[in-house]
Amino acid sequence: MTAATTASAELVQSVDWAAIAPPVITAVVALVALVADLFVPPARRRLLGWTAIAGLAAALLALLPLRAGDRSTFCLTTDPATCSYTADHFTLAVQFLVLGGALLTALLALTETEPRRDGSTGLPAGEFWFLLLSSTAGAALLPASRDLATLVVALEVASLPAFALVGLRRGDRLSGEAALKFFLSSVTATAVTLLGVSFVYAATGSLHLTGVAEALPRVPGQLGTLATAGVALTLVGFAFKTAAVPFHFWVPDTYAGAPLPVAAYLSVVGKAVGFTGLILVAVIAFPAYADVWGPALAVLAALTMTAGNAAALRQSAARALSAVRLLAWSSVAQAGYLLVPVAAAAYTGAAAVGATIAYALMYAVVNLGAFAVVALVARTHPAKRIADFRGLYADRPAAALALAFFLLCLAGLPPGIIGLFAKVTVFSAAVDAGLGWLAAIMAVNVVLGLSYYLRWTAVLFRAPARAEAPVPAAAATVSAGTATAIAPVREPVPLPLAAALALTTVAAVALSGYPQLILTFAARNLF
Repeated sequence: MTAATTASAELVQSVDWAAIAPPVITAVVALVALVADLFVPPARRRLLGWTAIAGLAAALLALLPLRAGDRSTFCLTTDPATCSYTADHFTLAVQFLVLGGALLTALLALTETEPRRDGSTGLPAGEFWFLLLSSTAGAALLPASRDLATLVVALEVASLPAFALVGLRRGDRLSGEAALKFFLSSVTATAVTLLGVSFVYAATGSLHLTGVAEALPRVPGQLGTLATAGVALTLVGFAFKTAAVPFHFWVPDTYAGAPLPVAAYLSVVGKAVGFTGLILVAVIAFPAYADVWGPALAVLAALTMTAGNAAALRQSAARALSAVRLLAWSSVAQAGYLLVPVAAAAYTGAAAVGATIAYALMYAVVNLGAFAVVALVARTHPAKRIADFRGLYADRPAAALALAFFLLCLAGLPPGIIGLFAKVTVFSAAVDAGLGWLAAIMAVNVVLGLSYYLRWTAVLFRAPARAEAPVPAAAATVSAGTATAIAPVREPVPLPLAAALALTTVAAVALSGYPQLILTFAARNLF
């Protein structure tokens, strides 16, 4: 009896609840929002949004006790050093990006879930907050995953609610079409990833990333082809998630058709999910195949940045071009820059991915800030065309200056110092890895990107297309048979939207003044 009891005790795992608190808090608040939606009257549905925001803030605060980066849980009883969940510095950096990005998305979405003045309904509050928080919980779990099973589960928890979020605008044909394209591409990526993972497991007999890394160099000759195919398919599956060329075709239509806060969420958190998974499997699980995935990712990086910039440059001259579609192509180009240090890690080691994390943090702040200004303009110009931003400085100078600063950061031009430093860090990672040709292609693409970023910036400061004479406060009938002219009323900026814009602006300015806050990741061993 004593021996049986001892053996049974050895199988019991202790759970470090503090380590898993960020994704757990987010998941619990998601369930709270879903259940509360059944009882909260429609007039008080705004409380669900504030509950979601409070939950995300609490999840962010839960990262503070973990800042040492030395926590692990769900470890093997036979090998305590092999764990399925690890809260190291890499995990904390990505979780901060994910939870912070979701918090800013929630601020952008708060007004979208309320009834509109024209009597139409906004996004269904209960469903929206549940889906957003569920996806965020999966995205926060993924960087801590250290076995292939947990990695795939976290990937699907992050992806499945995102399908519904894209198509949540009921009765909107574009939203439904965007959701379908996103769904088909993601399902394909998942199928390819699962097939690759199954091949890797069959060849190595291990699901833990460190176990796979140890077993791959010793795979028997008869299983070599199976292991190679598994590695390739797994990397291709995550390349879909990162929107790397040629797996980027779903991005423009999905962003343009999705509700604006959802497009902002996908551009930052969705991209973080793909890159996190790619880094984990490539750098930790597949270092034995670095001579294969290193050159492949370098080529993908070159193709992705070139295709994204070329498409954005070709379309930026169109007067009817959607600002969201331009940001979508910009995100494809930025994905190419983010891939460069991951490719460099094949030559210089895992420390190179710090440049990707630093660049991703910069990109998240300024891209969400750009979406916040687009959301502000969309309140009076629902088409969200680039032409609708003409004269924004005359109408809302603070918003115009903020958007100009965000665009200069994305372009890598002063005074957007953080964008410039982040690009230099990525460029240095390529040079240090001996990828001079990739650094040259990146330099050319940075110049190409200047064109459409500066063109949009210039639009902000042009005189309005049509200056209308002031009209009396009430209305003025010009003559018989003509319509009544009513003076336009400038709507106040909703508090949540103003808060999102203020937070991103302050963060971008602070990082430009003190870029070392995130550039330290580029020189830090995150694993």
